[in-house]
Order: sequence, then structure tokens, then C-alpha cells
Amino acid sequence: MFHYKQLLSSKRTLRDYNAQVGEALVNVQVMNKVIRLGIPVR
Repeated sequence: MFHYKQLLSSKRTLRDYNAQVGEALVNVQVMNKVIRLGIPVR
């Protein structure tokens, strides 16, 4: 998880503000998917 968070660090690669917001939202969605994969189904 640490290495994955390092990949999605707070560094923004895009210059446009709206693009940066979109990039942040995509990163959150990816993190949510990774977290869901680790949760056991009961």
C-alpha cells in the first residue's frame, strides 16, 4: 500500500486546474477500488 500511495502522491502532473481536479478524483477512485479488493466478503 505504501508504494501505491507513493505513485499517487500529491504531485500533480497537469497544469490546468480543472485537469488537476480530475486527476485527483481518478486517484481517489483507484484507491477506493484497491481498498475494496482487500476487504473480505462475509
